[in-house]
Amino acid sequence: MSLTINRQRGVGLLGVIFGGGLFFFVALLGMKVFPDVLGYFTVLKNVKATAHDPGMSGASVPQIRGAFLKRIQVEGGSPVTSEDLEITKEGNEIVISFAYSKKIPLVANVSLVIDFEGSSK
Repeated sequence: MSLTINRQRGVGLLGVIFGGGLFFFVALLGMKVFPDVLGYFTVLKNVKATAHDPGMSGASVPQIRGAFLKRIQVEGGSPVTSEDLEITKEGNEIVISFAYSKKIPLVANVSLVIDFEGSSK
């Protein structure tokens, strides 16, 4: 009769600590970055809606800025003001572009800088 030794399988304490720390860092990064990414997509949605609005086809630049400002006020704020927009016309189509940087403090003196840019095109 021979004895077989069954080895235990699983995650060791060091693996749990490392995995938990990694999970904590990713969760912290996500919680800090998510609101700014959500703000970018809100601005992009409003820029596209303003540019593709049928009532804006013959509008002047100040009228387009005003329409964007009204949309942003309904949404509840934005990292982009109507003055930050670059408004051009390509053919009969209005093209609205924007670009901005956001510095997100993470821990102590460590920050993350994200450059956002978008266009209605």
